[in-house]
Amino acid sequence: MNDGPLADVDAIAWHRLHHAYGPATDVPDQLRALRSRDEDRRADALACLSGNVYHQGTRWQASHAVVPFLVALVDDPETPDRAAVVGLLRRIAVGDRRDDALPFDPRQAFAAGDTFDGPEHDELIQRFYAEEELADDEIPVLDAAAVRWAADSYFAAAARLSAITRWVSDPDDQVAAQAAALIAWFEPTDALMAALIAVPEHRARPRASANLALAHAPASDVRIDRRLRELTLSGTATVAVTAAVASAYRDGKALAEQALSILVEASDRDDLEGVPGWDRAPRGFVMLALQRLDLG
Repeated sequence: MNDGPLADVDAIAWHRLHHAYGPATDVPDQLRALRSRDEDRRADALACLSGNVYHQGTRWQASHAVVPFLVALVDDPETPDRAAVVGLLRRIAVGDRRDDALPFDPRQAFAAGDTFDGPEHDELIQRFYAEEELADDEIPVLDAAAVRWAADSYFAAAARLSAITRWVSDPDDQVAAQAAALIAWFEPTDALMAALIAVPEHRARPRASANLALAHAPASDVRIDRRLRELTLSGTATVAVTAAVASAYRDGKALAEQALSILVEASDRDDLEGVPGWDRAPRGFVMLALQRLDLG
């Protein structure tokens, strides 16, 4: 049987990889269930994967191996609920980090995992999975292992960044918006910046998400600043507000008067639509932007 984007899923030695509840032998069928036409079955599979390869923010041995298949699923337009799959990918790649961790430095974030060597500590990991009692001096090794598994998941997504970047122009607004939010966590290459800049303003959700991602882009890119200025003048409410937020992050007290006026007016609004891919409400971003200007 040809599983399409999951054609190679059985080539992975899942029995040798563990997730939160033991050997990851159940993962292939859970991934296949994400392709099901049965909505309940898809929801169950998403919940299971959210609980076993991403368990309360922790990544495991098996987590990084799931990433290529999630990317392939989103790449296939026949996959239902693609936006939900992007959301799962984001959790596995980035964890439970919030936007206040942006811009993100993976070397610093994952430095604590450098002391973990998988083969060297394999026996310890096996005893941990067997729920055997561990010595106090072995606990730091487990902590380092968790950081290493998180790093493996992040870099597995980074290796597929060209595909994720393409999703920013996906016809599904939810997929496009979540993709824009996700790529904010990776190195801001020219290709990434171009994709974020190019999102048309009439697509409000992806455009607003792209604005928030650009808030953390390199300060020296004049293309970004020009685009944000345009959007504060012509965008819809959420687009203009998020463009003003991004400009405040980038310009500080040199912020243009038009953008400042938008932020001040938005600080009293609770009716702005949330931006897919971002946990913080738009008004929360506005207040943070005003704080940067010593006005919050």
